[in-house]
Amino acid sequence: MEIENILPADIEKRSMEIIESEIGDMSAFTEHEKLIVKRCVHTTADFDYKENLRFSDNAAETGIQALKNGAVIVTDTQMAFSGISKPACKALGCEPHCFMSDADVAAAAKERGVTRAVMSVDKAFEMYSGRSIIFAVGNAPTALIRIYEHITEHGHRPALVIGVPVGFVNVVAAKELIMSSDVPYIVAEGRKGGSNVAAAIVNAMLYTLYQRT
Repeated sequence: MEIENILPADIEKRSMEIIESEIGDMSAFTEHEKLIVKRCVHTTADFDYKENLRFSDNAAETGIQALKNGAVIVTDTQMAFSGISKPACKALGCEPHCFMSDADVAAAAKERGVTRAVMSVDKAFEMYSGRSIIFAVGNAPTALIRIYEHITEHGHRPALVIGVPVGFVNVVAAKELIMSSDVPYIVAEGRKGGSNVAAAIVNAMLYTLYQRT
């Protein structure tokens, strides 16, 4: 295989061209869903995301509108937080947060015998009551389970739940809970996912609103 001579600024463009040439028929997706699928493939080099990403009706469009209106974005890992475009968030007035390292979250989790992800969800709903919240979960199924509890027991309605934790323990079941709820969701069905995928989905939506330079 020959090495392509590509300028650094053109690497992403060329990558997307390769993805589009190999990904096949995408007629089942809306235009915004296509952007999200391709961004996930670009991030992971895994074309399975064409098959395992699940979108509730108008979820991508709902998420984009929430970002346009300055949504709060809450991640369950510093890695996902770090991967989200800060220039795009600043331009749109969005607030990305990760509470996992906060001292109060760690103390409450230890006291209650739960994960920090659970307490991070509680903190997000407490701090941003009345605000549009997008949860971007790439690691902790316990975060998804707690979000589901807030939806079903407390009537809370996130603007969008991105449920893409990776792993084996409770991952599939937690994703299925979110897909059984009545809130907008983007979920990677099965065991695949990760913090990089969570960030990629957020960025795919942000980039529909923000022109990178």
